[in-house]
Amino acid sequence: MIQAINWFPGHMAKTRREIKENLKLVDAVIEIRDSRIVKSSANPEINEICKDKPRIILLNKCDLSSERVTREWINYLSKGNVRAIPVNSLTGVGLNNIKGELDNLLKEKIDRLKSKGVTNVITRVMVVGIPNVGKSSFINKMARNKIAKIGDKPGVTKSKQWIKTKIGIELMDTPGVLWPKFEETKVGLNLAFTGAIKDEIMDIEELALNLIEKLQKDYPDNLMKRYKLDSLETEALLNMENIARKRGAVISKGNIDYNRVAVMLLDEFRGGKLGAISLESPRG
Repeated sequence: MIQAINWFPGHMAKTRREIKENLKLVDAVIEIRDSRIVKSSANPEINEICKDKPRIILLNKCDLSSERVTREWINYLSKGNVRAIPVNSLTGVGLNNIKGELDNLLKEKIDRLKSKGVTNVITRVMVVGIPNVGKSSFINKMARNKIAKIGDKPGVTKSKQWIKTKIGIELMDTPGVLWPKFEETKVGLNLAFTGAIKDEIMDIEELALNLIEKLQKDYPDNLMKRYKLDSLETEALLNMENIARKRGAVISKGNIDYNRVAVMLLDEFRGGKLGAISLESPRG
């Protein structure tokens, strides 16, 4: 079992300070989380820093998570000055609901400005989130061009920038920021499973083994269907070896190529090829 996973580059500490300093410049906050790991992809420091600002939580990559569990998260999170919306920042699914939710959250301020004769109210919003949850894809979709850099590795956006949209919203982009220490091992694992932590610092084979343990417990049918397994073994390592044989991840004399099967499994999970999977729910 992986005991501790922490990844906190220096620029993330700087981002945390910048978020605090720049909150006064915006009307609201859009926080992007991964719909498969809604709790684990929530930076608790963001929650504390932004608590007094109206906030929309986008549950991104909603096509990769269980629809039922995502609905549970929406009901759980949408309270007070917070609203949750399922979205896919690549295809644009759900993004057309953001403007209406923002207007509802900021109704008092918008009405006050309109009463003073302001007809074109611009809403300024800070976009926050941990690495690799889809912030750049979201901003590009909202702006309808490729202003923000996109990368399939965490940590692409390195500095603050403003982006205009055509629907009266200006977005302040910030680099993805994690927190210094994960209190629970499973939080670090969930982040690593979904790619929010760089694979280069991980033991990929052990990570894949942990993922198999999770899936054989919660989504056994998905695992068997994807890899054409008639049944599952009790030990995750045996299941990993059976998957490797099914996929030809073997080397000389029939020995298992553990790295190859680990990389394949993680790639296919992250790409949604194992089906719609939620790794955590509000129920625990």
